[in-house]
Amino acid sequence: MTSLDTRAGRVTARREELLDQLVELVLAEGFAQVTLDGLARRLRCSKTTLYGIAASKEQLVVAAVEHFFQRATTAVEGRRAGPGDSREQISTYLLAVAEQLQPASPAFFADVAAFAPARELYERNTRVAAARVQQLVGDGVAAGTVRPVHAAFVGAAVAQVMGAIHRGAITASTGLDDAAAYRELAGLVVAGLAPRA
Repeated sequence: MTSLDTRAGRVTARREELLDQLVELVLAEGFAQVTLDGLARRLRCSKTTLYGIAASKEQLVVAAVEHFFQRATTAVEGRRAGPGDSREQISTYLLAVAEQLQPASPAFFADVAAFAPARELYERNTRVAAARVQQLVGDGVAAGTVRPVHAAFVGAAVAQVMGAIHRGAITASTGLDDAAAYRELAGLVVAGLAPRA
């Protein structure tokens, strides 16, 4: 390994560390009111270091939100239940989504909703999650571990609820935060898929 490889490895590791710290900060406090100067102070780095990650505050926010969803996706997919009961797999999947959203504050969700590039990242991840649920339902129907339902309909219904969670409509009408709403959705879907006695 050359000294250039070693230096590149350190730069990459430092970038990942800063992104992880930035994710924790924006999850806890949101990002609309923060400045690059404030971020540099809080992250104990220079603005030049932050510009090495992204060329502007807006791009830095997008990088942080994207990093958050990449980490969350990896964690959710890593928690999938093994082969067997599809209802358990669906529950595990949706509960893992809830767990990943748990640290996100209302300020974070409000800022994501108000900032189009971050909102699109959330919407894209919501669509991917709904498609995953649809696939798990279809697998369960094929395996006979869930009652015969129209998997595409269940996926579309889950996507609508996920979209309402994302838009804040569920919080507004129920008081549930996003993570709690995903836990309720998991319970509802799993109960609805139980084989008929």
